[in-house]
Amino acid sequence: MNGGDYRIEPLADHDRTAFVSGSQMLDRYFRERAGQDMRRRLARCFVALNGNEEIAGFYTLAATSVPLDMIALERARKLRYPTIPSVLLGRLAVAKAHRGRHLGATLVADAILKSTASQIAACLMVVDAKDETAARFYEHMGFERLSADPRRLIRAL
Repeated sequence: MNGGDYRIEPLADHDRTAFVSGSQMLDRYFRERAGQDMRRRLARCFVALNGNEEIAGFYTLAATSVPLDMIALERARKLRYPTIPSVLLGRLAVAKAHRGRHLGATLVADAILKSTASQIAACLMVVDAKDETAARFYEHMGFERLSADPRRLIRAL
């Protein structure tokens, strides 16, 4: 996907050393573990590159499931299985230098597009917001909080 001035592609041999989002936890994951998780087939990582081929942001996707009893009753009535196949938007970060350009929203939209285009069935996307600001961002993107865990949000695919 091309998000305005950005090109989004799978993480490969990109230089991750200069990426700084401001979250030490996310930056460390991206530099030290994202490649390992991909090799172990635990997650897929996608990067947004600017015109200079610098990494402006990234996100990860992985398979997960949501217990039916965690979903709002009106949505759960249509589903008949004890767990609902879902896609986990595991980590998402935008480099400090690229904030304010709607890149976070572009990354979420790309994640949804990839998830719905997948040949593997999943009916929900799940995110675990790291804080209240992130939770509000995801709500703005159409996600709903789970009542049992307000930092976990879901969105129909």
